[in-house]
Amino acid sequence: MPVKAEDGFQKELVELFVQEAHEWLQQIHVALDELQQAPESDRHRLLAQTIKLGITNLGGSAATVNLTDVERASFSALPFIEALQDPSTPVSADDFVALCKQLGHIHGALTRATGVPFDAASPQAAEQSLSPTIPTKELVDLLQGLQLQSRTVPRNLIQTILAQAESLIQHGTTDYQVASIQEFLERSAEGDQVFLTLVQQQERHLTGILRALTSDSTRPGVPLPDLHMAAERVSQLWSAAQQVNASQAVTFFMGLHSFLKIVLQQRVAIPARSIEAVVLRLAQCVKAIEAWVESGRVERAAIQGALCH
Repeated sequence: MPVKAEDGFQKELVELFVQEAHEWLQQIHVALDELQQAPESDRHRLLAQTIKLGITNLGGSAATVNLTDVERASFSALPFIEALQDPSTPVSADDFVALCKQLGHIHGALTRATGVPFDAASPQAAEQSLSPTIPTKELVDLLQGLQLQSRTVPRNLIQTILAQAESLIQHGTTDYQVASIQEFLERSAEGDQVFLTLVQQQERHLTGILRALTSDSTRPGVPLPDLHMAAERVSQLWSAAQQVNASQAVTFFMGLHSFLKIVLQQRVAIPARSIEAVVLRLAQCVKAIEAWVESGRVERAAIQGALCH
């Protein structure tokens, strides 16, 4: 291959590598940010594997385009990643800072080798980016105090954080990431609101379908497609209730779904008083869900208030 053509081909390879490197580094940094928030064990393993795979791909790809400094800096990061692999082993802030320093070396090697700027956070910035922590034992005491003071219907939000904090103590972790608590509370609030909105949107439609089931003839006056649609919507509500752990709503929507499936299969007329009883139970369920969501809001506010003091 002529020298100029060879140089042009190498340039194209490097340009392609630069694009891939940006993507891998973005995935690595996103996973590292989440990993610092003390996720659950399965999620921890997945994030650590994402970081390891990104670094390995980066080093291997650098080797194929003869960027030896980038290759060396990438594979030198693997021991730092190994320190983060096991979710049962406490991960210190020093472990994260050490990996951030090595990522900085990779950014620098990439910039020198390709001439393309790869912004790297300094170790000081990495340390500042680590979220504030609270002593895990202090957090346990705060949450236990909140449980004693709680006058609302328990949502188990306090208990969920408490159980995780107690587990961390057993594994020797002395500090709890505040950002992890905030993320859990925000995710819970968002899930509650999505679920409540879905229920409120479907209540009127389901009430209309249920009341149309009453008939003086031998068959209910509801088209099959409408019944199928109603059963599908109840199935969605049942699934949504499971996702937010609304146990009473799960039970109700499971029963309503079974009821609609029986009507679909047997096509029987339902006495008006029985239908009105189901409609009443639906309305009561919606009210109970609204109270359940409000209970969650109060519990989250209590947790956030305790963390601010």
